[in-house]
Amino acid sequence: MQQYVFPAVFVKKEDETFSVFVPDLNITTEGDSIEEAFLYIKDYLRIFCEYAVKMDDDILIPTKFEKIAEKYKKNIVMLVDAIVM
Repeated sequence: MQQYVFPAVFVKKEDETFSVFVPDLNITTEGDSIEEAFLYIKDYLRIFCEYAVKMDDDILIPTKFEKIAEKYKKNIVMLVDAIVM
């Protein structure tokens, strides 16, 4: 079992929904609420990592949380994890 943790950036859109992306992996999704967006990006990250492991691809070392938080300080930044069996 392997755990991967990446910073994710949540952006509140004009229609009150949330877009979320992981800058290190260039993956993005969205949800009707921040909770939904969090669950979607968590699932997306798990699938991304499972596929990378299955294909024997390298998974990048995540950028430090503080660096992402500083770059996207007008948005919400959270750590998102994925566990790959």
